[in-house]
Amino acid sequence: MTTVDPGVVCTVEGNILRVTISRPASMNAVNVEVLDAIVDAFERHSDAPNVRVAVLAGSGRAFCTGADLAGVDLSNPPSPEVIDAANRVVASIRAFPRPVIGAVRGPAAGVGVSLALACDLTVTSESSYFLLAFTRIGLMPDGGATALVAASIGRARAMRMSLLAERLTASDALQAGLIAQVYADGEFDAEVEVLARRLVDGPAIAFQRTKDAINDATLGQLDAAFERERSGQLELLAGADFAEGVSAFQNKRPAKFGR
Repeated sequence: MTTVDPGVVCTVEGNILRVTISRPASMNAVNVEVLDAIVDAFERHSDAPNVRVAVLAGSGRAFCTGADLAGVDLSNPPSPEVIDAANRVVASIRAFPRPVIGAVRGPAAGVGVSLALACDLTVTSESSYFLLAFTRIGLMPDGGATALVAASIGRARAMRMSLLAERLTASDALQAGLIAQVYADGEFDAEVEVLARRLVDGPAIAFQRTKDAINDATLGQLDAAFERERSGQLELLAGADFAEGVSAFQNKRPAKFGR
């Protein structure tokens, strides 16, 4: 079975649900329609008896490079639509009763980091990297990133990653505890398949109880993070620094933020 929503391809085969962001021309930058299609894929299959594991991936050279800023209209009032849609994706992955593999090939940036880390087993190709670039455009991390990143790598590393917007390579991400495994680029697809089959053949109910228990123990602040990020981001979206950040991004120049 294959379904294609705006920018998302969803298939079920061999007890594996595959949800793939498919906007390769924009390096899989996402908008509300794409995020809602991801939510729909997970919710529609949450009770499917033939699904024992899910894989979230991106097509082409990237996993997800964040929210699509190409058509941002700064003359409109700030909207929470993308923030709310991203939060729904993270919540739907967390609530999904089967293990979810985040298969990260290439960059995971901005809200793409949240989508990757919402998954239960996040694995990457060796050339991948993670980047919370929000401060480069005068914003703060959202999509639950302030909870998801800190829960994985601790406060100090989360602060550095968020405030300085530094790339974290796949090997550094593994060493820091942000992800579960790194595979060679040429072996990535095959290794993800081996991992997925291993989960398909495992004890589904035990996996569900384990997933829920670990998420409850480590992500107890996720819902509160959604609210804090939403409030803070809406304030920042209305500010001069965001307008300057987007203008600089769209014109490929360094941003000059206010003092």
